[in-house]
Amino acid sequence: MTSLLRKPLLGCIADDFTGATDLANNLVRGGMSTVQTIGIPRDSKVLLDADAIVVALKSRTISKDDAITQSLEVLSWLQSQGVQQIYFKYCSTFDSTKEGNIGPVIDALLTALNSKFTIACPAFPEAARTIYRGHLFVGNELLSDSGMKNHPLTPMTDSNLVRVLQSQTNRKVGLVDYETISKGAEAISSKFSSLQSEGVEIAVLDVLSNQDLHFIGSAIANMPLITAGSGVAIGLPRNWGLGQSNEASSDGFLKQAKGYQAILAGSCSLATNSQVDHFRKAGNPCFCIDPFALDTGEDVVRQAITWAQSFIGQRPLLFYATAQPEEVAQVQTKIGIDRAGLLVEMTLAQIAVQLVEIGIRQLVIAGGETSGAVIKALKIDQMNIGPQIAPGVPWTSAVVNGEQIHIALKSGNFGGADFFENAFRRLND
Repeated sequence: MTSLLRKPLLGCIADDFTGATDLANNLVRGGMSTVQTIGIPRDSKVLLDADAIVVALKSRTISKDDAITQSLEVLSWLQSQGVQQIYFKYCSTFDSTKEGNIGPVIDALLTALNSKFTIACPAFPEAARTIYRGHLFVGNELLSDSGMKNHPLTPMTDSNLVRVLQSQTNRKVGLVDYETISKGAEAISSKFSSLQSEGVEIAVLDVLSNQDLHFIGSAIANMPLITAGSGVAIGLPRNWGLGQSNEASSDGFLKQAKGYQAILAGSCSLATNSQVDHFRKAGNPCFCIDPFALDTGEDVVRQAITWAQSFIGQRPLLFYATAQPEEVAQVQTKIGIDRAGLLVEMTLAQIAVQLVEIGIRQLVIAGGETSGAVIKALKIDQMNIGPQIAPGVPWTSAVVNGEQIHIALKSGNFGGADFFENAFRRLND
C-alpha cells in the first residue's frame, strides 16, 4: 500500500540562502519536518512530504521588480502544494536597499493573497536581535550603530523599523509596542484590530525574548501572510499541534560526514572578520582572495586550487575575501560596488566547484551572497536540515554529482569567533 504524503502546512519564501537554512533550522527545532529547496523544484509538479517547505531565493539585492516576480512565482507554487500559511523571510538585521526589497515584496504578497494585514518582525533574541519601541538592536547596539552601517550592499543606517519600512511601501505601517506584547496573545490580537481600524496594514512588533515570540505565534495563527526573520518561526509549530522536538534529534537527519573540510568566506561583517582572524591566528591554512587581482584578470581560481592541493586533508582550508570596512571602501571605489561583489562571488563559487572535485565534502560558507553563488554553482536544488551549530546556522546535506556533501550556510553576522572550528567539531563528534 502506498503511504500518504503529509500535506504541507507552512510555505516559506526566503530572500537569501543563509536565511532559508536559518528559518528551516528553527522550524525543525520546533518539531516541524521541513524541506528546503533552492528555488522552485525543477519538477514543479512534485509533491513534497513535509510539514513545512522553505524555498530559498537570491532576491535580497536584485531589482525590486525581479524580486517581486520571483516571490510571486514561489507563492503560486506553494499554493499548489496546499500550504495553509505563507511566511516571507528576510534578514534579522532587516537588510534592504533604499528601494526595497522588503516593502515591495510584502505589498505584492498581500495583494496576491487578498489580505489586508500582516506583521513585520525580524527579531531573533537567541541571535541577539531584539526590537524595542520599534528600534532594532544588534546585541546592545542600535542597528544603526552596529557593523551593518558599513555593509557593502545593504548598509543599514536607521534602526527605526517603522520608518525604514514606511519608506518602502505606500501601506500604513504601525507598531505593537512591548507593553502590549508582554501581556500575551489576546492583547496582541486586540492591538491588531485597533491598528487595522486606524488604517494600518503592516505592524512592526517589539520582541525581547522567546516568550514574546510564543505569544506572537499564537496571535498570528490565522494570519494568511507572516513576514519576519527566522525568530517568529519558534512560535508557530504548536499552532498545528506539533510539539517541541528533541534538540539533538536533528543529528540523525544527516548521514555520517566524510571527506575533506573547507571554508569559503565572502562576508565582510564584523562577526565574519572576527572568525577569519581567529582561524588565521590558530595557524590554519588560509588563502586570501584579492579583488584587485581578480579585476586584472589573474587566474585566482587556479592559484587557489593549486595551493589547496598542498594542504588538503591536513586541516580545514579557509578561502576568504573578508576585509575591514576601509579596505572594502577602497575596493569599491576602484572597481565598483557591483563589479567587486560579483567578482568575489563568482570566484568563490568556482573554487567551491573545484574543491568538491578534489575531495572536499564538508563546506562552511560565510555570507548570504556568497552562499547563494556557491549553491547555484554546485547545482544544488534541495537540502536536508541537520544539527544546529549556532543560533540561526544548522548543518545541511545535499547531493552534488552523485556525492553527498555537508554544507553550513552562515549569515555573515552570526556565530562567535570560534565558529569555524566549532562547526566541524559539531558535525564530526
